[in-house]
Parts: sequence; C-alpha cells; structure tokens
Amino acid sequence: MAESPRPRFSMVSAAYNVARYLPEFIDSIDRQIEENPGLIEVVVVDDGSSDETLEALRAWEGRRPGTVRVLTQPNAGQGAARNAGLEAAVGEWVTFPDPDDILEPGYIRSVVEFLDGRDDIDMVATNRLLLNDSTKELTDKHPLRRHFVAGDRARALTTFPDHFHGSAPAAFYRLDRIRKHDLRFDHRIRPNFEDGHFSSRYLLLAPEPTVAFLATARYQYRKRSDQSSTLQGSYRHPGRFTAVLRHGYLDVLETAERELGHVPEWLQNFVLYELSYYFAAEDSGSKVVAPAAVADEFHELMRRIVRYLDPEIVEAFSVVPLRGAARDVLLHAYRDEPWVSPYALVEHLDSRQGLVRVVYRFTGDAPEDMVLSGGEVTAPAYTKVRALYFHGRPLLRERIHWVPASHALRLVVDGRVRELRFTQPPVPARTLSPARLRQALRPRRKAAGASSAGWRDRLLLRVARSRPVSRRLRRSWVLMDRIHNADDSAEHLFRYLRENRKDIDAKFVVQRGTPDWRRLRRAHGRRVVAHGSLLWKLLMLNCQHLVSSHADIAVCRPPAITSLAPPSYRFTFLQHGVIKDDLSSWLNHRPLDVFVTSTQQEHDSIVGDDTPYIYTERETKLTGLPRFDLLYEQGQRFGPDQRDVMLICPTWRVWLVPPLKRGSQRRELVEGIEETQYVHEWLEVLRSTELADAAARHGLKVAFLPHPNMDVLAGKLDLPSHVEVVSFEGRDVRELFARSAVLLTDYSSVAFNAAYLDRPVVYFQFDRERMTQGGHVGRAGYFDYGRDGFGPVTETAADAVAAAVDIVDRGPEPDRVYLDRIAATFPVRDGRCRERVVDSIEGSTRRYRAPAADE
Repeated sequence: MAESPRPRFSMVSAAYNVARYLPEFIDSIDRQIEENPGLIEVVVVDDGSSDETLEALRAWEGRRPGTVRVLTQPNAGQGAARNAGLEAAVGEWVTFPDPDDILEPGYIRSVVEFLDGRDDIDMVATNRLLLNDSTKELTDKHPLRRHFVAGDRARALTTFPDHFHGSAPAAFYRLDRIRKHDLRFDHRIRPNFEDGHFSSRYLLLAPEPTVAFLATARYQYRKRSDQSSTLQGSYRHPGRFTAVLRHGYLDVLETAERELGHVPEWLQNFVLYELSYYFAAEDSGSKVVAPAAVADEFHELMRRIVRYLDPEIVEAFSVVPLRGAARDVLLHAYRDEPWVSPYALVEHLDSRQGLVRVVYRFTGDAPEDMVLSGGEVTAPAYTKVRALYFHGRPLLRERIHWVPASHALRLVVDGRVRELRFTQPPVPARTLSPARLRQALRPRRKAAGASSAGWRDRLLLRVARSRPVSRRLRRSWVLMDRIHNADDSAEHLFRYLRENRKDIDAKFVVQRGTPDWRRLRRAHGRRVVAHGSLLWKLLMLNCQHLVSSHADIAVCRPPAITSLAPPSYRFTFLQHGVIKDDLSSWLNHRPLDVFVTSTQQEHDSIVGDDTPYIYTERETKLTGLPRFDLLYEQGQRFGPDQRDVMLICPTWRVWLVPPLKRGSQRRELVEGIEETQYVHEWLEVLRSTELADAAARHGLKVAFLPHPNMDVLAGKLDLPSHVEVVSFEGRDVRELFARSAVLLTDYSSVAFNAAYLDRPVVYFQFDRERMTQGGHVGRAGYFDYGRDGFGPVTETAADAVAAAVDIVDRGPEPDRVYLDRIAATFPVRDGRCRERVVDSIEGSTRRYRAPAADE
C-alpha cells in the first residue's frame, strides 16, 4: 500500500474555548484547502475546552477526513498544545494559526508561489492586519507593517537587521529543522513572547537567516472585544515581568552569545522592539507596569538583559518609536556608572516673566551644576529634581531650572559646559530605508499655516488682529468649566470677579442652548459667550487668560483655535477636585501657567523633588479650589440635626466607559455592564436592608449620585423605592454634601468635599489593586486611604454598609482620628480661595525679579 504523499504545509492550531470564533476560522481554512488541494493538513489540539469547541472541531474532522485531525489533552496551555500538534504534523512547512483569527483567500497560494523554485528561505512571515471584534473593521496598523510595504520580498537578516518576525500564527517554519534540533515552544514563557522565543531560537539555527516577508499573504488577527485573548490579557499578568524576561528575552540573548559568540543585530532589534512596550510611558501613563510583588525581580532581569544590548544599536533603534525617556533608560538606567546627559534642552520661554526652562537628565546622585547668565553665576528662579518612575522605581531623574532669559546662558554640570539644544538630537541611522531617505533629502515644502488656510480663516485672523478688536479683547479673562456645562470652579470664580473685581474683563464660555447657557445668560447677559461662536474665536485669539476647572485638550488648546494661530493666552488650571493619584502622565503634557492646589500634601506631591511632575513653584499655587468657598458657605447652613442624607457616590471605571464617540456629548457604557462586578457590588450596597433600616430609624434619605461619566447607569438598575437617584447636572450638589450624615464612596475625590465640611466618610474599595495599579486613570499617588483617608476603608459591601450604619447610629461627626486628619489636610477654611486664585493669576504675568542678596 503506497504511502500518502507528504503535504507541503501543516497547520497546527491550539484551541481553548473558542467555539464562538470557530465558524469564521474553519471557513477561512476550508478556503485554503480548496484553493490548494493536496497541499495542506490541519492538526487541531483541543486544550481541555469547556464550551462547544471540541464538538465543532469533531464535526469539521468528520467533514474533512484525512485532512483535518483533532487531538485532545487536558488543559496545559497554548505552548503545550502546539507541541502536541508538532509531534503529529508531517508537512514540509508548519504554521500555527490561532483559531479565533482568519486567513484571507489566497493566503497559502501566495506562500506557494513565493517558495516555488527557492530553497534559500528559512522562514515565511505573513502580513498581519488587525480585526476589531466589535466593529468588524479591518485595519493595517500593526506596528511592524513597515516590513511589508515593499511587497513580497526575501530579506537576509544580517543585511537587513531592522527586519525580524516573531509571530508563530503568521509564520511558516521548516518542520525537519524543528525536528532535527528538537525545538519546542517553552510553556514557561507566559503570557506572551512564547512565539517570539520559538521564532528566534529557530532563526538562530540558520547561519545566514533569510525570511520571506509576504505582503500578499494577509492574516487577520482578531482583537477580542472582551480582552480575553492571550496577548490582550497579558498586560496585567505577573509572568510578563518575570518569566517572559527570564525564559524569553534573556534566554535567546544568552543562546546567541553561547552559540554564535555574539548577539546578532536583528535579534537585538527584536528584543528592543519588545522592551519598547515596557518603557513606552512612565508608570502613571502606562498600562504595562510590573506589580509591586515582582518589581525587584523585573529590574534585576532588565539589568542582565541590557548587558547584551550594544549601546550603538540602542541609540539607533527606530523600528518603532522609543518614546519619552525610554532610550535613555535602556542606555543608562541599568548601568553601574552614573550618567549625565551631554546636553540640556531649552524647552519653554515665558516672555511675560522673562524666564526660560532648562532641563537635563541624569542617573545616580544629583550632579553639581551652575547656571551662568551674562557670564555671572545666577541662581535659578525655580528649580526641582523630577523623578521618572518606571515599574515602581525612579530610573532616571531630570533637573528642571527656570532661569532668567535676559542674558546669554551657559550651563556647567560637574565642571563641564553642556550643549544647550532646542530639540532632541536625531536618532542616528544604521540602516536607511528609501522612505527615510526621501523624508530627509526631498526639498521641504513651505509649512502649512495661516498662508494655506481658507479665505474665511484668513479673514477671521485679520479681524482678530485688527486694532479695534485686539484693544477690546486683549486683556480679557475667559473662564469655562466643561464645554457643555458649568457650576464648577470656573463659574464660581467668574461670579466672584463680577461681584468683586469689575476691573477685570471676565467672560464665561459654555455651549449655546444648554441649561447652563440659559441660566448664566439670564444672569450675566453678553458676558456669557457661546463656545464655538465667532466671538469665542476672537476672544481666544486675543485674551490674556484662559481659566478652567478642566484641562482636556478641547478646553486648553481647542483645535478650532490652534489651527488658526498658536495661542497667546496663559492657561490656569483650577482643577475639578483635589489630586490624590499620580496624574503626571496626563498633566505633564498640558500647558499650565497656573496650577491650583488645595492641600499641602497635594502641593508637595507636584512641586517636590523626586515627584513625577514637571511643575515647580512657578506654576503651582496653594490657594484652594474656588468652589470650596461656596461649599464652605453651604456647610455652615446645615447643623447636625439638618443632615438628612446618606449619600452614595462611586466614581467611574475607565474599562466600563468606552471613549467618547466623535460628535457625541454623552458617554455610553460597555455592553453587559449590568453583569460586571462594579454593578453587583454597588447594587448590594444600594439594596441593603440594613442601610434602609438605618435610614428609616434616623429619618434619612438614601441618595445615589453616580459619576457624570456613568450617569446613564442609574436607568439600567433596578433600585429600591427608597433610593433617590440624583445627578451632578441640574442641581446644587454642594447642598447634598452639606446635608450628608455620611458619604459612602470608593476612590472619588468627592471625599475631600465631605472632609472640607467635617462630614463622615466611608470608602468601599472592592477592586483596589486594579484601580491603584494603572487600571484606571493615573496610578496611586501620595494619598494612602488607610493612613490619610477621612474614614474607614472597607473591601466588601457588607463591611461598607456596616461602617455607614455605625456612623449614623453614633452621630453626625467623624471619629476624632479622622477629624484630626481633616484639620491637618485643610488647616485654613476661610472663604478666600477665590481671592488667592485671582492673586496667583495676576502674579503669573509679572516679570520675575531676583531676590536681593540680603532677602
């Protein structure tokens, strides 16, 4: 009996609970089989699925006898399942498509046509496209798409070291070579880079590895809407910071050094590509941050890894952008010897104050430096050392000086004059692509600007710059809260200005037609300006100050204005609440000229040395929030016997609120939010009979105040009749806090509102680790709820309810320990926050005067 001819391709797939994706996957593989009869075998290993995966695979096997084989094993992980499939495969080439992905028509045909007549190819890499599971949108946005822009090409990696490939689902390998060298997937490498490790070890077996990059072979990688794929769920997995580094990156680097005597440049670039995701942003802005329990191990492994990375290759790495300080981290942070940047950046000129910001980086102890202005040693007007935190550790530091800009500047650090630069130096090139050549050497076109604007924009600019308009508006203060609503600190500061400082030309901005527009327009007439109107544009192009409680780009740098001209106004950030978390990754990219703070701890967390913020005493002012003045007034109106509300006010969760759709003014919530832990936990509180009984005993109301980003949630909940749903919009929420017998919240800064009035607080934090370790906006900052909080911290709904009931049973005042914390946090509550804010704004335009020697 003749043996069956050896198939050319084995498709080995590991399947685990993917029943809902299998119809599309199977259909795409069936197409390949039909387009390439006799060339393909399929081996699928069910890794102990608990859904209908195995049944669907068995049915497929029955329809494709001799072509599709289904193996089963107890759940052991993707790598173990692929290894089992490898043992059974018999093709010349093997690939590992994932069973939730799709192979486009002609996929295998493209591989066949390229390989025919060639024996120099070690690996085939196919073109990955991203399939959005929710919208079904297909995009060509993979970070390594540049490897495929030249079409179907073979690349020798020693000649093209900026090329590499590590995706087993989108790659083909020679099966005989795998068998000869007993190469297998290392199941210890979880949750990611198992493929990259396998691919790198495979390519290291070839003396001159050559990879075919096939743009025409299109592989659709599915981004699951529930974030359940191996890669999508990897950001929070401790193994990403330990096993991946130890058994993945470090192992391939050590293997190359041991087998070849050096680490090839292509492999260094591959590892640098992987590491770029670990250092893409500082801790406060990154979703990839090592858990505290493994942070020390992570940093020790990084120290070992960087020893194998050639500084010249790190310096020139450009496969993907090394953002922010990532390049300096990889070059210097893990070296034993201290380092100081050979240059300093001159980043920002404040022409009103006559100061310029100069910044340089270093590791180790702070160096000695000296600023010379006009040849004379000059003390900086403001200075600080900023720490750049990565994975819980300050790996770099920046010295920030604001220095007089009136004379020639020199900076001497550790006895050496440093170069002063206005921009970062360019990345040196070890390989120049045609696109980069054209970008660098093609004659530059004239920069777009007012000259290329439409005639309407040119006319608008001309009117804005005309003498009558400029004279009328150039000293204006423009105040606003959100675009579509008010009643926050900006409105209260505006009212203060109209009542007490009529010498200041104050205007308030809000969207026309909104309830706040109608309310404020009735009270203040034409001083209330419609956002987006012609007058608003003229104001924004001329005003002296923009003052807002919010710092979103749409507020502080609206595209409708920045597209016309660079803003000349000074921006004051009044804040919406007290900062307790680390928001530096967000706020460091905002143009803050005045940064309002309310507590000494908050202030110090921003301006102090070794904090992650770029701001100094120049911008940051301890004044208190303008709205605190009105809050304080309300608090005085309600004595202990008038506090009749049990207020429940949880904050939002970023993973439950998708980004705001373009043109929409109202946020939506994720599908199925009713089944989330967030809703289950808070419903247990809201439906608590103990809470209801306590409210009835003391004649209290139970009020539910959801965060504005989640105000649509209340309509989705089946709440008891005694729970009243209230909103931040359309009512005076200050009165709610003033009337509170207890506030039950989680992480919300509204606890500071209650504390300002000496009202009791209970914290309910069932998801503390996720919220404080980067799952939400920012990361945990200086504020420790157990040490600094204004009430007991609970983790279960039962404990939260019990704490709230205990408080209302005992009386309306917080315990002495919490009253002492409140007094230390807010030592001054005098109703003069607005006055101090105005003084700070006016002071921001005064020219800096160096103190006299005897001052």
